[in-house]
Amino acid sequence: MDRVFIEDLRIETTIGIYDWEKKIRQVVAFDVEMAFDNRRPAATDRIEDTLDYKAVSKRLKAFVGESKFELVETLAERCAEIIQREFAVEWLRLKLSKPGAVTDSKAVGVVIERGRRPD
Repeated sequence: MDRVFIEDLRIETTIGIYDWEKKIRQVVAFDVEMAFDNRRPAATDRIEDTLDYKAVSKRLKAFVGESKFELVETLAERCAEIIQREFAVEWLRLKLSKPGAVTDSKAVGVVIERGRRPD
């Protein structure tokens, strides 16, 4: 299975359960792996034949930058839905981190997998 990935995509958003968090913007970081058969784009050398990671990144930035959620779980699920629906991705693994959210940790967050993992 081929995978297209985006690593450490950082986006400012409003996220958190506490009143003070709802009044500020915080950075969240994404690592995304998406199943995609890369044989055709490798043969044609055309961006139109790829799963365009720049387009996926821009879409996530637009959505996350305007969103307001309490839970990272909810934000992760919505982002996975967007990727699968708008970019025809059958399987993805998405890690959403909230850096500095817990004292003495680098980051906390969730890792989700959605769709049927191709063979």
